[in-house]
Amino acid sequence: MIKKAVFPVGGLGTRFLPATKAIPKEMLPVVDRPLIQYAVDEAYAAGIRQMIFITGRHKRAIGDHYDAAFELEYELERGSKKELLDLVHAIKPDDMDCVFIRQARPLGLGHAVLCSESVVGNEPFAVLLADDLMVGPAGGPSVLQQMVRAYEQNPGTVLAVQDVPREDTRRYGVVDVHGVNDTMAEVFGMVEKPVPAVAPSTLAVAGRYILSPSVFETIRRQDRGAGGEIQLTDGIAALIGTEKVYAYRYEGKRYDCGNKAGFLEATIDLALADPSLRNVVLAHIQNIAANTPPAGH
Repeated sequence: MIKKAVFPVGGLGTRFLPATKAIPKEMLPVVDRPLIQYAVDEAYAAGIRQMIFITGRHKRAIGDHYDAAFELEYELERGSKKELLDLVHAIKPDDMDCVFIRQARPLGLGHAVLCSESVVGNEPFAVLLADDLMVGPAGGPSVLQQMVRAYEQNPGTVLAVQDVPREDTRRYGVVDVHGVNDTMAEVFGMVEKPVPAVAPSTLAVAGRYILSPSVFETIRRQDRGAGGEIQLTDGIAALIGTEKVYAYRYEGKRYDCGNKAGFLEATIDLALADPSLRNVVLAHIQNIAANTPPAGH
């Protein structure tokens, strides 16, 4: 069983300035929940109970979100607002353990994962990037739940992957699975942010991983990679040939909330999926469409 999940949340979120000058990007709300809560809820639904946050000095709001709020809870209880009180309590269930580790310098995703080693120990663990808001199929398992089931059948490193346009490979870690088209395929090579001409495939790693603890040592040994950072992709690539590494084509949709367009798309889609909001949002969209002149006019 995968018992621990790591959330690298130390980034500066410069694409969302000025909002992220004082608010961590992971606390930006999509409808009524901050980005980080979607990822933590996904891990919890997959059976994980220890959440490990790799933070920076400007990320106190994330810790506050998962801490008790006595004044708020007191006022809700005094006002007999049980539904809202239950909502607040559900943020951190009693059986969830949260650990916060400060990453002193932002040296890359690989370094952020390495910061968790003392807590993770010698056991497999999950890594979830809150920027990637992942939604499983309607009524079906979440993306991480799918990956945990895949891991149970094929123990090893498991990477969530998706097909991307070839011109976008320079934005992702890309895997080489030698043309295998199954849901679960063994990885024979990985390249971080390759130019389209040399990308080994168009299968890009999304923001969900199940990792072997061996990755800590390979990260520690590696040089700095793309962008001068310690890349997680390089650490995983070093495991190939010594341990099994799999690419898992998940069911569901990924929203790249690290940029404004993806964030807005997620907000609209999740609002439409909310029965209490769907009609008003849909009416607003239809009104905009009806009053927007065709392009070129």
